[in-house]
Amino acid sequence: MSDQPVPADPSRLRAADADRDRVVELLRRAAAEGRITFDELDERIGQAYAARTFADLDAVTSDLPGAGMNAPVRAAPRYQPPEVPVGTPAPAFSVAIMGGAKRAGPWVVPSAYTAVAVMGGIELDLRHARFMEAEVTIRAFCLMGGVSITVPEDMAVDVSGIGFMGGFDHGASGLGAPGAPHVRVVGFAMMGGVEVKRRPVQPAQPELPGA
Repeated sequence: MSDQPVPADPSRLRAADADRDRVVELLRRAAAEGRITFDELDERIGQAYAARTFADLDAVTSDLPGAGMNAPVRAAPRYQPPEVPVGTPAPAFSVAIMGGAKRAGPWVVPSAYTAVAVMGGIELDLRHARFMEAEVTIRAFCLMGGVSITVPEDMAVDVSGIGFMGGFDHGASGLGAPGAPHVRVVGFAMMGGVEVKRRPVQPAQPELPGA
């Protein structure tokens, strides 16, 4: 049984200040890209800070691509901390130098994880992972390389990295389900790219030796 009842209509859940701030950041990005005018930006920022529910926030961003501000849904039980045995070791980093590295399947994600790709590629798939903490920070650094991070559709994601002569994809930022971890992706990409994408959860595949 759930510890807290969930309303029949999740869009009526109350939004938090952090949710309003994420919408405002999305609006500012939309204005910088020319999707909305600066007059619309001022008007929508006022609406965002006055919003009480997720439905109110969704109304402010419904015509913007990649808004990701839909009301949260129930989290799958795979996220609950009791599924991670006490003392389970968790890798702290992946490094790819002129090569590749991959983490996928039922691996354990620590509170902080670092991925460094130099003329190589790193793939992190969190769809079947277990999480040591409710909030996880992934630091991604690329130099003429790439880091690809795949998250479940119901996970809370906040991407705030910087690209210089490269790309740092912020499109997956958005809310998640109650009880799901909050994943923050930060870092720097130079002549490379960091991609964060939401994908449905598929049956887990066994991880190959040496992955």
